[in-house]
Amino acid sequence: MPLQEKTLGATLDETLTRHSSLCRREIAAFQGAIKGSEPVVVACTQEQRLFAGVAGESGAHVAPLRFVNIRETGGWSRDARHAMPKIAALLAAAHLPEPEPVPVVTFRSAGRLLVIGPLDAAERAATLVADVMEVTVFAQGPGAEAGAQERRFPVLAGRLQALQGWLGAFEVRWSADNPIDLDLCTRCNACLVACPEDAIGLDYQIDLARCQSHRACVKACEVAGAIDFTREPVEHSETFDLVLDLRPGQARPGFGQHAPPQGYFRWDGRDLQTLLKLRELVGEFEKPRFFAYKQKLCAHSRNQTTGCTACIDICSAEAISSEPKRQQIKVNPNLCVGCGACTTVCPSGALTYAYPRAPEQGLKLRTLLTAYAKAGGKNAALLVHSQEAGQALIGDLGRAAQLDVAHGVPANVIPVAVWHTASLGLDLWLSAIAQGASQVLVLVTKEEAPQYLDGLQAQMDVAQAILNGLGYSGVHLQLIRANDPASLDASLQALAGTTRQTPTLPARFAVAAEKRATLELALDHLVAQAPLDVAQRTGAIALPAAGSPFGTIEVDKDRCTLCLSCVSACPSSALQDNAELPQLRFIEKNCVQCGLCASTCPEQAIRLQPRLLLGAQRREARVLNEAQPYACVRCGKPFGTLKAIEAMVGKLAGHAMFQGEALQRLKMCGDCRVIDIYSSSNETKITDL
Repeated sequence: MPLQEKTLGATLDETLTRHSSLCRREIAAFQGAIKGSEPVVVACTQEQRLFAGVAGESGAHVAPLRFVNIRETGGWSRDARHAMPKIAALLAAAHLPEPEPVPVVTFRSAGRLLVIGPLDAAERAATLVADVMEVTVFAQGPGAEAGAQERRFPVLAGRLQALQGWLGAFEVRWSADNPIDLDLCTRCNACLVACPEDAIGLDYQIDLARCQSHRACVKACEVAGAIDFTREPVEHSETFDLVLDLRPGQARPGFGQHAPPQGYFRWDGRDLQTLLKLRELVGEFEKPRFFAYKQKLCAHSRNQTTGCTACIDICSAEAISSEPKRQQIKVNPNLCVGCGACTTVCPSGALTYAYPRAPEQGLKLRTLLTAYAKAGGKNAALLVHSQEAGQALIGDLGRAAQLDVAHGVPANVIPVAVWHTASLGLDLWLSAIAQGASQVLVLVTKEEAPQYLDGLQAQMDVAQAILNGLGYSGVHLQLIRANDPASLDASLQALAGTTRQTPTLPARFAVAAEKRATLELALDHLVAQAPLDVAQRTGAIALPAAGSPFGTIEVDKDRCTLCLSCVSACPSSALQDNAELPQLRFIEKNCVQCGLCASTCPEQAIRLQPRLLLGAQRREARVLNEAQPYACVRCGKPFGTLKAIEAMVGKLAGHAMFQGEALQRLKMCGDCRVIDIYSSSNETKITDL
């Protein structure tokens, strides 16, 4: 595909020179370009290592380098002749500055490795890494070939009770309950010869189910004294920096989550890449702190009542837990793998993705769409994919297209690489549609956890219901599930003939740091540009119950006593009282559908109703329930509602402590109640005792 440098230059507002052999005979042009201080974008990832090496040899004052792939994503496709707008968009996004730095999480590993598994396999694995690590083996039986005669590594055995932690801080707890003490055992094999039941294996542990208590082994081990049937089980605990687990999945009580902690590796004994990665984990390491948490926005818990648990339910690393006493969640930054799924499903924006932040990610999407449209592109579709499996799959598809065995990435599909596909959600998807995208596609592969797919689909269902409810026809958001180039190619080609309605004028707003603020900006634009007439834009759109961050509540007025416990429980100020009248008021725009009001209500009078209310009334307070005030029977001051006082009196009328004057005091305000107690001649006072 011949590059149109004039078209690209006009879009990027700079003069471009086309190079066909920049990494070979035209390398001098690259060396000249990097002598300045401005960042240099190289539209080639094939020779990224070569260009970085040349830049490193050029000495000081070298411009920052950025690389972008326009070959597999645009040039290698049967639509290559129409791909110039997409290439312009990719080049424009490559000019954007790097994300602002964020706090980091530090790990320190001295190379103390625990290998768990059958003794023979564990010792073989230990041999492959013992030159760079301090290895301890936790034996789980002898294995097929049993352990080596020479004991080269410390060996532990017993019942593994707990395994927890992360790189540099794994804690292992086990119970040593076998008669043979492996620290004393010399592997002389005398006990094996002496045992008449063959109850001792070459892991030098006694199978107590087979042992018939002949104690011949004890006599054979008199010199070493390693066997003692009277020894009580001893609980042990030890820390390690790394764990290599050789046990089969069904026998693994350690980490069962989809995303195990860093420093923990499962190994089948064949893939040497695992051991190569393991050998590199000695030293000090850093990773970004991927999330930011604002407790005051969190809808997880109020007044010892649990509301929203979306982030806890979806986290594949089990890094998020509930802290009921502190009325909040807790995110362990050491366990967090940066997937961002928690921020996607969070309805209030209490959890936000920090690297890159939402405004930075929004700027990237807007830059892609603006440059694409400026270069003459139509019907832009954003293909969000991961930087690892997703990017590799797109590269494989481009190569297949170059070999003419696949169509390749369509000209209107713009790949967008992210750390994890679950890190973008409703706010950015709807913003992209408002800003000119006809579709947002999310490519998922085997690397995504199953709950991520459910969470993403639920959020897409909400977004699609909003768009269709506003009159935008077609499917604008879709998960593409593919694990090979052929399935990805088929999915992309199936979308080629479909049509979708989008806003006539693209929005130009910037994505805000707060999720709800961004959603409001996107919704305002989508409503204003909706194909519906003005009268239709003041109704309500029904939304799916799963994952909806918008909605109203319905109050059963026959049950509600206006106790207002729901008001104190509401984390977003959607429910409010009236200081002058017994009223329960509601601002629908603020509601995040967390369910805390329904959980808190003692009368079970509240029910959630997911929906998107259109028009100005969404932002206005409306009365859900009101009641006649109850006046104090002594002074006449209103202090409650008629219904609440009558309900209380009715429930306590039969109680022994509320008879006569005591029952009458329930109808008094707080001040009169105290006065009546102290002025009554029938009351026993402490001074009378």
